[in-house]
Amino acid sequence: MSARYLTKSRFKLAVDCPTKLYYTGKKEYANLNDGNEFLETLADGGFQVGELAKFMYPEGIEIRAKGTEQAIAETANYLTQENFTLFEPAIVFGNFLVRVDVLIKRGDSLQVIEVKAKSYSGDPASLSGKRKPIAGEYLPYVQDVAFQKYVVQQAFPHCSVSAHLLMPDKSKTAHVNGLNQWFKVQRNGRSIQVLVDDRAKAPGLADSVLTCISVDHLANEVINNPIEIPGGQGTLAELAALWAQHYQADERIAPMIGVQCGRCEFKGELGADKRSGFHECWKQANNWTDADFADGTVLDIWNFRGKDKLIQQGVVKLKQVTDADLGLTGPDLDFESGALSHSQRQWLQVGGLPPECKDAGYYLDREGLAAEMRNWVYPLHLIDFETASVALPFHAGRRPYEQVAFQFSHHTMQADGTLAHADDFLCVEPGEFPNYKFVRALRESVRHDEGTIFRWSHHENSILNAIKAQLEMDPTPPDDTHDLITFINSITKGGERAMVDLADVARKYYFHPATKGSCSIKKVLPAVLQGSPQLQATYSQPIYGAPGGIPSRNFTNMAWLQRGPDGKVLDPYKLLLEKLEGVDDDEDNPGINQGGGASFAYLQLQFESLTTKEREVLKKALLRYCELDTLAMGFALQGWLDK
Repeated sequence: MSARYLTKSRFKLAVDCPTKLYYTGKKEYANLNDGNEFLETLADGGFQVGELAKFMYPEGIEIRAKGTEQAIAETANYLTQENFTLFEPAIVFGNFLVRVDVLIKRGDSLQVIEVKAKSYSGDPASLSGKRKPIAGEYLPYVQDVAFQKYVVQQAFPHCSVSAHLLMPDKSKTAHVNGLNQWFKVQRNGRSIQVLVDDRAKAPGLADSVLTCISVDHLANEVINNPIEIPGGQGTLAELAALWAQHYQADERIAPMIGVQCGRCEFKGELGADKRSGFHECWKQANNWTDADFADGTVLDIWNFRGKDKLIQQGVVKLKQVTDADLGLTGPDLDFESGALSHSQRQWLQVGGLPPECKDAGYYLDREGLAAEMRNWVYPLHLIDFETASVALPFHAGRRPYEQVAFQFSHHTMQADGTLAHADDFLCVEPGEFPNYKFVRALRESVRHDEGTIFRWSHHENSILNAIKAQLEMDPTPPDDTHDLITFINSITKGGERAMVDLADVARKYYFHPATKGSCSIKKVLPAVLQGSPQLQATYSQPIYGAPGGIPSRNFTNMAWLQRGPDGKVLDPYKLLLEKLEGVDDDEDNPGINQGGGASFAYLQLQFESLTTKEREVLKKALLRYCELDTLAMGFALQGWLDK
């Protein structure tokens, strides 16, 4: 058998769950990260940070070979030298292999530098935890570089090896406009290529937004102390040796099921073409058949911190969970006493709907909702924002991961329940900082009456507060700064016209089994459509954006209620189709159906090299996606009011 190395990515995978080593890289197993990982890394700027970091070391030599054995051979040409700086060298020791982002050798001293798109506050103390040596948010990154240090130390036993993280520094500001766009990322099959503009090579540019931090003391904590893994613990050396042995032999490590299974990327559909690692693990650990999964598992319980404890006690299926397990007493099960508590929402998942709700198929506290609505002023204003937050700023004077608000959609709802798409805003011109123009447009959109303004969850409130902070810190603020801040204060939490969070309304008064307790609009929308005959009758007709129908700015004759071959209502977001690459294939259906896709589209639109057609298609996709978000809020309200 050819060599199968334990790499840094596989080490990280095994820390989360050792059994995953058996599934990774095998085409026969479903992997939820396929495609998503590229999109997420591109959206936050991971590929671009990696390229910019190289300019901090102009003497560096890149190991360009992609194949493992070729990279090992190319690296070997430099390893005997007294001094070198290498990008992506392949360092091997036994069954271990690491491709180090930056490896610097000066005599007997070696620096291992791991480049991450993770944000850094500028304060080294932020990497340390309050109760543990390493802050939780940085622990995976420190474990990553600690493994690399360990392998390099084994390979160079006579050298002193130190560990470093190189990250975007939020205490620094970009010196130029368009820094992000000087690193154009394109995908060719499974390979990634970054096209670097010559302007990005200017001295000091990388140092303006990136910082290299020594984390050697933290890496030593990881190396010298036990690492907690599902079902146990061990030192880095012990675990790495065990995992390398199993991976080389292609042997599955016995699964230790727990709360970590809920985020398993190898969870496919039972009976699908590809195998599901998650289901294989749970079958082996619990001696289950496919039929057992129909009962649901404790992993499905919404926002419940006691999952792992129950699993360790052998309470695995939903039907095994008791009210005591959820911390409920008799009075807690009285659903007539007001808004749903967290525990009550959990119990509705476990115990099922109250008898009076069985026919409807969902729980809705109409009295509580009516009391809430008495505080609302019509017309209702339903708003949603699309934003981006990237490692390399789009604009001069901006910091890594500053919020950019480039789009909103705005629906209105009258007292008789009628909806209309009232307004939208989209600013995606390359190099233009949109935030202040965004707030001006939003203020103009909602200022004509005193109707209640609605958001879904906390995102919109957070974004407006972030823009307020930008206005207050701007060294050259716009002339209308005071007016913009006054408006922001008026509609954010505590303001006289503060936005109402419809997700909170859903959390208090609505539960549908299909949501599994979640109050995400992506979960609530299909559930509301499924449970409302009135919505089904209305929106099965192509009336949205039709003459004399429901006004829309971006759709024409759209029927939102469509059914699949099995007769089930299709998720409207799936009707948008996710198709971001090759956007010129189908101008009428470009397709963005999730927030990460919207951020990616904005990033793409910042590249000046896009053709006019590509730009217009992406704009159209963004406008459609954001419009559906506010329409979905209207659907939820209409569905709840449907008697």
